Formats: sequence, C-alpha cells, structure tokens
Amino acid sequence: MERCVDFFNWLDHDTTLKILMYLEDPSDLLRVSSVSRSWRDFVIANSLSKQLCFRMFPCLSEVDHVMEPNSDTEGSLEVGCSKSVEWENLKREHRVYAFLAHSFSSVPLRPCILDAICASSTDNYPEESIHNTLEPRDIVERRASYWSSKGQRKRTVPETLTYKLLADICVITEISVQPFQAFFQWGSPIYSPKSVRFRMGHPKSPMDDPIGEPCDNCADDSFIWTYTSPEFPMAQENRLQKFKLPEPVLCIGGVLQVQLCGRVQRQEMDGLFYICVSHVEVIGRPLSDAFSIGFLESSGKFVLSVHSYTQQCLPNETSCELPYAYLEGRVRDLEQIMNLLRGQRGGGDSDGDGDGLVVGYEDNEGDEDDEIEDEEDMVVL
Repeated sequence: MERCVDFFNWLDHDTTLKILMYLEDPSDLLRVSSVSRSWRDFVIANSLSKQLCFRMFPCLSEVDHVMEPNSDTEGSLEVGCSKSVEWENLKREHRVYAFLAHSFSSVPLRPCILDAICASSTDNYPEESIHNTLEPRDIVERRASYWSSKGQRKRTVPETLTYKLLADICVITEISVQPFQAFFQWGSPIYSPKSVRFRMGHPKSPMDDPIGEPCDNCADDSFIWTYTSPEFPMAQENRLQKFKLPEPVLCIGGVLQVQLCGRVQRQEMDGLFYICVSHVEVIGRPLSDAFSIGFLESSGKFVLSVHSYTQQCLPNETSCELPYAYLEGRVRDLEQIMNLLRGQRGGGDSDGDGDGLVVGYEDNEGDEDDEIEDEEDMVVL
C-alpha cells in the first residue's frame, strides 16, 4: 500500500483503451477521469465520453460540433497554436458528452407530450380534434373526448397523429394509445386501428408554435423522420394499450408521430371505416432546457449546445403548463357544477344544433299531482 502503481504505465495504449471501452455506465467513466491527471488526459484525448454517447445512441454521430455556455467556437479556432486549439476542443467535447451521457440516466421518466401538432384527417373539427387525445378522461365538458378520422371505403387507408414533445432531445421508452369506444352508437363499437407504428424526427424548418389545425399529409411535407419503430398489433379493446420500444430511442428534434395502420370498424350510419383515438401518452426522459440543437440545412447535421451544467430544471407535475383548452374546460366543468348546486339543471345540446355528444340531466314533472320522477342520465347525439 505504500507504493502506488499506475497500471496505465504497464499497459500499451490499445490495451488500456480496450479496457476502458467496456465501461457502459457514465458514472464509471467520470470516476476514471477523476483518478489522476494522466487518467483524465487519456479519457479526453481518446474521446471516451463521446464514444460512449455514440454507443448508447448512434444517431448522435450526426453532431457537427458542440457548444458550451458563452462559448464561441469559431472565435476559439482562430486563437493559439493548432495543438492547443485541438486540446481545448477535446476538453469541451468531453464536458458536453459526459454531461449528456449522465443526463440519459439521471433524468426521471415522465410524460413527454407538450402539445398536438396535426392529424392527417379530422371528421368534425374542432369537436373531434387531435387535441382531445391529450386528455386522459373519456368525458370532458359533458361530451365524449376523442379524435376521429374521416371515413374511408377501404380498410387499408392509414392515419397519422403528430405531437410536439417537451424538449428537443428526449429519450423515449414507451408509447400508449387508447382506442375510442362509441358508447353512444348501437352496440358500442370500438374504432381501433389494426396496428400502430411510431416515427420520431424534427421539422424541416423552425416551428414556433404547433400547427393546431388538421391538414392532409402535413407530416410528409413538414418533417424529417430519423427513426421508425416496428409495427405493433393493437387489440380491439377500450383501454390504454402500452407499446414498449425494443430499446430506448433518442428523439432529436422533439417531434413524434403515431401511425395508425388499417381500419377494423365500419360505422353503421354511412358504411365507412373510421379510426378513433381517445388518448395518447408518451413516456421518456426529456432533457429540458439544459440542451438545445440547431440543424445545419446544408449538411443535414446539427449543433449540440449546453446551456447549463447544473441538473436540468424539470417542471414538476403540478407546475407543468397545461394546454389552454384543457384549463378552459375545467373552468366550464366547475361552472356547471355550481349551476347544478344552485338548481339550474338542464340537459341536451348546449348550442341547440343537435350535433356532438352531450351527457346531461333531465327532470320530469307531472302535470296534475306534481309528481317528481328520478333524474336519469341521457345521451343526445
């Protein structure tokens, strides 16, 4: 114990490198680089943190260069000799990729959808909008909450639902989809797709706000897809069905698309096939505001930037910003409850046009003996 021996000095470069390449935990690699200056220099000079990230997610090989807070990459290249500039770049890459690798495992799993972007088609907008799939409840504002495609004569016509994720860099592990059961139709049919598939990517051009309006083929024209999952069969059941990806997927660009393949249920009214979805949920690790990306249109590569080396400030579930439509709906629900408590009870379609599903209350009074019958739930189409 009195004499410490550095085994790096007893092994050749290739053997030492091969040993350290077996490290798969980012924390282990950080511990190695903290042993001594020579070990740290070896880790930095051989870009071990960068190679670890590439092994975890090969799509990171498309990174053109990295940037740190208040760093000027172009300016740093013009100052100093070539060896010192190269060494500073290696140290910068080590810090960025070590922090990135650590974030992949340290950020907790949570729902990752920020908002809906668009649907390939919508039957009745906005009553059956894709935004309804963000709400886990089946009934909102006394109406059924779901998205519905347009009707098709062929079973094979697919549909897509496209969403914006919480961060530009997200590690996605599983996706859940719940088909909608039309309990207001005869036989309560379930309008489920035959199977589902998922794609992840980024917009072709900067997108300030989600599109919000349904438009045909919006995903094919506006996005570049970097990952496509296997096709998963879907059960014709009214429940949230979970689809675990074969391995965690790094979504660079913050856009996820659900592809709904094949139609099963025909609507009795018009004889057309529809797909209806009640809720979509995406679980993963959003890397929040600590990282951002910038795509280089000419090369197809992107710049990875770190804004802070402190732990990502992930919003808590209680502080997560909710869509305005959802908050507005909760206010209306409270108003309706207050009206019921005050005795202002009513039923039927609120706007009188007879469209949409309304779950209300009906009071029946006798003409002669003022007999009051029990209130019953009713469904108005």
